[in-house]
Amino acid sequence: MDLQPSEQSPERRRPPRTITPLSTPAIPSVGTLRFPYSQDDLSALVKSALDEDGAFNDLTTIATVVSDRHARGRLVARATGVVCGVPLAIEAFRQLDDKITIRIDHEDGSHVKPGDSVLYLSGHARALLAAERVALNFMQRLSGVASITARYVDAVRGTRAKILDTRKTTPGWRLLEKYAVRAGGGTNHRLDLSSAVLIKDNHLAAVDGDVVVAVRRARDLAPAGTKVEVECDRIDQVRASLEAKADIILLDNMTPDQMRDCVALVNHRAITEASGGVNLETVRAIAETGVDWISVGALTHSAPSLDLALDFE
Repeated sequence: MDLQPSEQSPERRRPPRTITPLSTPAIPSVGTLRFPYSQDDLSALVKSALDEDGAFNDLTTIATVVSDRHARGRLVARATGVVCGVPLAIEAFRQLDDKITIRIDHEDGSHVKPGDSVLYLSGHARALLAAERVALNFMQRLSGVASITARYVDAVRGTRAKILDTRKTTPGWRLLEKYAVRAGGGTNHRLDLSSAVLIKDNHLAAVDGDVVVAVRRARDLAPAGTKVEVECDRIDQVRASLEAKADIILLDNMTPDQMRDCVALVNHRAITEASGGVNLETVRAIAETGVDWISVGALTHSAPSLDLALDFE
């Protein structure tokens, strides 16, 4: 989706920039950051949000702003963080003004500081005002997820650990929030219940705690190649998971010393994942135990929104 540069003198004009290409999501992600919706799905989602907000019948703007009034403005950062949701904001403004000119100054995954311009907009004043809240709602939420993810990624830098999300996402927003995790430098865990096997304590209770039986049944049912993970809160369960040849062993709510012992026991025969009690104060110590993955529900269920605003010139 090519975007036109703003009207500037030739010596100051920047090359036009493009948003991340729209395509099928890559989960787990490898390489290029990809937006998870097709253009049609993106348009429908944004249209629904604009309808919910009554943006096509903005009484205040219609009453106070003449229809041919032109305006310019910048969507700017008011705090330090990582940008995410640019395609959604652009779509919101374009649905209100299909001739709007937009310059992207920071694409998804870009780090910003207070005062940085994310988008430069030039178009009908009514359209900018009516689309503003929807554009900001999308971007503030997703940028918040990307920003907190980046903080966790920075906290474990230099270790082998990857920061993963969970399924603790906003209903209907899972693809977007997992995309925001990738924008912040994190890695996606399983997308949904059908994409991998994760045997937890309640599943084990259904087979009298027999890990080997649970893993065997999972492999008999799941499609070939499906990863099988077992949640363990004791070292004997880790031993049983190794015996069952689980692909991933989840060390749940263990102390760093317990995790270290389990990592040594596993000795690269399976992927080790830590979960439970993870926050920005504890994540470094967890990473230093040698685990491969650290899953953090807070990336999506507790991320504070990034402060962004639309400032008219």
